[in-house]
Amino acid sequence: MKFILNKQIKYYTKETFKWLNRIAIALIIIMIAIFIKYKPAYSISIAGEHIGYVNTKSHLEEKIQEIMEKEGTQNIAYIDIQAVPEYQFTLINKNFATNEEQIIAKIEESAQITYKYYAVTIDEKQESIVNTLEEAESLITEMKKKYAKVNVNFGISELYTKNIEEYKSVDVKVAKEEVSDQLKQIEDASVNGVYLAQRPVTGYITSRFGSRESIRSYPHTGLDIAAPYATPIKSASEGKVTWSGTKGSYGNLIIIDCGNGVEIYYGHCSKLYAKVGQNVKPGDVIAAVGSTGRSTGNHLHFEIRVNGKQVNPQNYIYTK
Repeated sequence: MKFILNKQIKYYTKETFKWLNRIAIALIIIMIAIFIKYKPAYSISIAGEHIGYVNTKSHLEEKIQEIMEKEGTQNIAYIDIQAVPEYQFTLINKNFATNEEQIIAKIEESAQITYKYYAVTIDEKQESIVNTLEEAESLITEMKKKYAKVNVNFGISELYTKNIEEYKSVDVKVAKEEVSDQLKQIEDASVNGVYLAQRPVTGYITSRFGSRESIRSYPHTGLDIAAPYATPIKSASEGKVTWSGTKGSYGNLIIIDCGNGVEIYYGHCSKLYAKVGQNVKPGDVIAAVGSTGRSTGNHLHFEIRVNGKQVNPQNYIYTK
């Protein structure tokens, strides 16, 4: 009985191996047939949308890495890829072409690029835009040496944008010319280091510094600019109000101490807005045009004093 059982086991084992061999051969034949007709690939989807196939996952990832490596070059601060690919291994017909270039192009189109530039500022006003921090620092160092007597505050501002057309950077040589032109303008419009950045009123000059008219027995100590009644008068420079009230022939008068021994008088005002002790900046409205005091019509008497001595305002402002 034992002999018969062993014989049957051997028979079934042999038959099993035969069947396994047949299955293995069949699988091999099927695999050969598949690889003759098909090739392995990766199906690529973005946000659930199928967009194509690539041969290898690693090559596409290398291309994406190349896109990301543009950060820090050509004024590119950040790159945020929105179209993140999803991979799925599959088999495709060998005659079917992959479209890796189109997939990469779609990924590049989805990338949100943030650009970075550097603005050179003078007294917080943007004057020129350059590509690098090194260029901005070098420019400021050179301008400080060239215009050592000009009292301004230089600065550097970082500018970020996703719109490459928003900011236009210039060559360093051009940037130096732009900043130098502004500093020259400031230098020409500075009294003892005080920059007259704002014309107090827009009008026409009716009496110049040093002129003699019948209304007075002494040379004119300032500049008369005719303007309509109640026209706003703006501070020409930064400073502190030391007088706001009536003062003899000046009528209603504002006096602003600008530092460095420079004082500016705004006379014949109809109204006074600035108060004693108030700090003002160029462009701040401090009074209104009138004809108070010794005056024959609505105008602003604009007078500059340096260490108590009147100087010609047209050496610094209203030069044209």
